[in-house]
Amino acid sequence: MLNHNARITIITGHFGSGKTEISINLSLKEKEQFPKVAISDLDVINPYFRSREAHSLFEQKGIELIAPKGQLATADLPIVSGEIYRVLHDPNYHVIIDVGGDKDGATALGQYYNDLKRMDVQMIFVVNINRPYVSTVDGIIETIQQIERVSRLKVSALINNTNLGRETTIADIQKGLEMTKIVSENLGIPFLYTTISSDRMEETADFSSNHDVVYIERFMKLPWE
Repeated sequence: MLNHNARITIITGHFGSGKTEISINLSLKEKEQFPKVAISDLDVINPYFRSREAHSLFEQKGIELIAPKGQLATADLPIVSGEIYRVLHDPNYHVIIDVGGDKDGATALGQYYNDLKRMDVQMIFVVNINRPYVSTVDGIIETIQQIERVSRLKVSALINNTNLGRETTIADIQKGLEMTKIVSENLGIPFLYTTISSDRMEETADFSSNHDVVYIERFMKLPWE
């Protein structure tokens, strides 16, 4: 299941991990169960694939988007919205926080440590081994540890989202799964499941019958798609 038990879910991962897609999908699933759901876009690293790009979808579904507004929404600047405090401290809200990758992105999250440390929080690290710096077990572990040091929060679970977009093969997904499980064992962090784009459901049927798989919709499109 894509839904998780914690009231506040932080999704982090290296640049290009697919964490924003997972954040969007999770917010949609949460909305099916809870009346008040907010997604906070804390990605100050990637100016192209950010949760705020799906603002029309969130408005349609009744999901509150916490992100810079107006001209600041598209600015390539490290800007975060102070509105996040309101939903963090309102127990009626289930909150998904989309955090920019690596230690630089985690810096934006670290400023909320004193609030988050007392709350029902889980931080999930999304693995895509087809990205620089996280293509090895050591690289993944180093990235996780950097994020934990800067944010002062602990990663509580792992998701394998290894992909190459439309070029993704079963071998890619399997290799990502194997490496993610090694990281899980080495760090003692639970592995949750593998996420796969829903348009690959038929060709990955055998894989999904033997592994924990969650199919997700793809909302972040490249300019030429």
